[in-house]
Amino acid sequence: MKGPALTDLAFDDPGLARWRHGMAAGRRLGATLAGWGRFARRGYDLAIDQAKAFVLDRIDARREQPDPILRMEEGADPMRDARAVAVFVQFSRDGALTGMVRRQLAIYRDLGFAVVLVSNSPAFPEASWQEARRIAALVVHRRNRGLDFGAWKDLVPVARARWPGMDELLLANDSVMGPVRPLEPYLAAMRAGGPGFYGMLESIQGGPHMQSWFLLAHGRKAVADLTAFLAAMRLSRSKWTIVQRGELRLARAMREAGNRVAALFGYAGLVETALREPAERVYLDRALPGLLEGDDREALRALLMDRPLNPSQHLWRVLAGPAGCPFIKTELARRNPGRLPEVETWPALVPPDSPCPVEEMKAHLAALGP
Repeated sequence: MKGPALTDLAFDDPGLARWRHGMAAGRRLGATLAGWGRFARRGYDLAIDQAKAFVLDRIDARREQPDPILRMEEGADPMRDARAVAVFVQFSRDGALTGMVRRQLAIYRDLGFAVVLVSNSPAFPEASWQEARRIAALVVHRRNRGLDFGAWKDLVPVARARWPGMDELLLANDSVMGPVRPLEPYLAAMRAGGPGFYGMLESIQGGPHMQSWFLLAHGRKAVADLTAFLAAMRLSRSKWTIVQRGELRLARAMREAGNRVAALFGYAGLVETALREPAERVYLDRALPGLLEGDDREALRALLMDRPLNPSQHLWRVLAGPAGCPFIKTELARRNPGRLPEVETWPALVPPDSPCPVEEMKAHLAALGP
């Protein structure tokens, strides 16, 4: 396994491809009649979602919105002199912090980040609040408007005011399990890239972008440009719209502002590994029946670049295995939205010396419920 290395994103105009984002898993790339049925259903659900959001967003724009921050308090160690800050967003139905989430917060703190924990949960029990204060430099409970991007939009300015010397800003959330490998080499590879905007995983669904569960602005200019993007972003009641305005546009906006934009796990490299490794090639055939016919690797690679997969879902085995990503997508293990085979075997890909034990990740999944 190679050490982590950055791959610069190539920004082609996504055009109408942006509208296909999030649809491929439901239709299995059109390989089966049932897949087309799921694709049609997702299209119908999206149309209803957008109709509702059109009305609700306009009502919100006319009304004075309540303060999104319900409670905010410094942690036991506010780390006032920190130059690196992580804004970590968490959500659970009961507001409790699982052992895995507490471990993630502690790992970011031990890496030198002043951690801002933002809970979008309906409640934040006092016991969990005090647990968070023992780890995080700042603990916040906010109304869940705008999901993770809404939390980052609200709290990044607060973080910059509290840590005026900040020259590194990490955006993270609890939508991934782990880390299953030490994070130091991955952060070191990002920092070695010099000032810029870096992510863990590139996706090209809907146009080249970086999945938003681990994003690092390194250098004062990148921090300022990221702050400006979040400030200008319009929130919505629609998760799909937030993804379009936030995740899919952010990397391009940072590049247009003059920043280097790169990911540690590029989509093309993951595809190449999946087609080169015999076991992963067999798995893709099972995951995408009838699509990848023949042995012409270049033709298959071109097909998967033209009709891209979600790398955190369809390429999960390559990502957590040969590629060496330190995280596994929670939604994959919890709900398997792409109906992929063998997802239940994910613990076998966790190294025995994982910083986050398998049992702790399983407990996290159990706490989230079905």
